[in-house]
Amino acid sequence: MVESVRQLRRRIRSVENTAKITQAMSMIAASKMRRAQEAALLSRPYSVGLSALLANLAAQPHDEDDLPPMLRTREVKKTELVLITPDRGMTGGLNSNILRAAGEFIQPLADVSILAVGKKGRDFMVRSGADVRAVFTDINDRPSITDITPVAQLAMDAYANGETDAVHVAYADFVNTTVQRPVVQQLLPVVAAELRPQDAVGYIYEPSPLEVLGQLIPRFIEIQIFHALLEGIASEQSARMVAMRSATDNANEMIEDLTLVMNKARQESITTELLDIVGGAAAVEA
Repeated sequence: MVESVRQLRRRIRSVENTAKITQAMSMIAASKMRRAQEAALLSRPYSVGLSALLANLAAQPHDEDDLPPMLRTREVKKTELVLITPDRGMTGGLNSNILRAAGEFIQPLADVSILAVGKKGRDFMVRSGADVRAVFTDINDRPSITDITPVAQLAMDAYANGETDAVHVAYADFVNTTVQRPVVQQLLPVVAAELRPQDAVGYIYEPSPLEVLGQLIPRFIEIQIFHALLEGIASEQSARMVAMRSATDNANEMIEDLTLVMNKARQESITTELLDIVGGAAAVEA
């Protein structure tokens, strides 16, 4: 019985150490989360506005042959997916949700290549036997747009050269601290807006819609991927904070349960020792 109490004490100390680690990780994630959320939310209006502008430009009357290479639509035989995931785990169901959405997207496609941004996405696609064309990892939680410029350039070059017929990006969209929604969004070709007849001539672009399009598309792809990365970082830190806080709560509950079991074991041990003493004393008196 004494040995059992010792084992329980060791288990309690082990769980206490685990709780300290998970609590520290939750606090670190919380401090990073606030900064990441702010960056993601501030980038949304620019990303949405640029998307709307390009959709309007693409819908303006034009000759198909005059379109920039990255806007020419064609039969989709090969698709490229920019997959943005965290480098690390301990984020609850975040990683599995993103990977499930990406897997469901590519499953019916005949020919897919992957640009993996993050180790979790890379590992999943390598295990799945997918064509991982490039990998980008160890991007810090305060990224700049230069961190994703090579990713955007690879995607744009592949589309412009006809190596792929469509480009999509998969990432975790930050909804709130407890909800992060996996999203697969089309980047290329740009989907034209549905304009009313009067809207088709409602804007004046200088020097011309097509020239403006040609200049904006590279910036658009960069901004969309950068915004997806910011959303992913905010989602990662939020999910990690919630997961580590839950782990800490579970550890504390386990400590309470183990302490109760240990106290019962100690009481049983003390009772047994008292009975031995009383029995010994009675034997001596007899």
